[in-house]
Amino acid sequence: MSALRAAVAGLAVLVALALQVALFPHLAWQGIVPNLCLLVVVAAALTRGPQFAMVLGFAAGLLLDLAPPADHVAGRWALALLVVGYVAGLVRQDVRPTAVTVVGTVAASSFVGTSVFAISGLLLRDPVLGVGDMIQVIGVALVWDVLLTPFVLPPLMAAFRRLEPGRAALL
Repeated sequence: MSALRAAVAGLAVLVALALQVALFPHLAWQGIVPNLCLLVVVAAALTRGPQFAMVLGFAAGLLLDLAPPADHVAGRWALALLVVGYVAGLVRQDVRPTAVTVVGTVAASSFVGTSVFAISGLLLRDPVLGVGDMIQVIGVALVWDVLLTPFVLPPLMAAFRRLEPGRAALL
């Protein structure tokens, strides 16, 4: 992994995390904010593949787990975003990202990531909500993430592509 790519990815995660925990709680819909870190991981997965996205997803998830006001067992978001990086990275291998596949991948990733987070909470006996409420949270999170996709993913994907122009030609 190039140092520049790692620096840009790290900066993208830090900006997403700062916005997610500082700005978006003021714009929360039913107490739920969009998962900007998930969107960064999906952008990395669609442009760089599953290995890069899994590492980035784990790091972003761990930061999200430890950032205040975290009220859950640490490691749940790290696991969820690691899985998201892998699954979204597999999409990159199967199809060339178009607007439809990008939005579909974000929707599927949001569902999978939020579900893994919720199920891990049930398994660890760390539920903040009941099962019925979790379904509502998963739905609202999915809507948030899909609504922000056109604003977040195109610039991130372009930045990741520009970091390795020789490889971007293969995309």
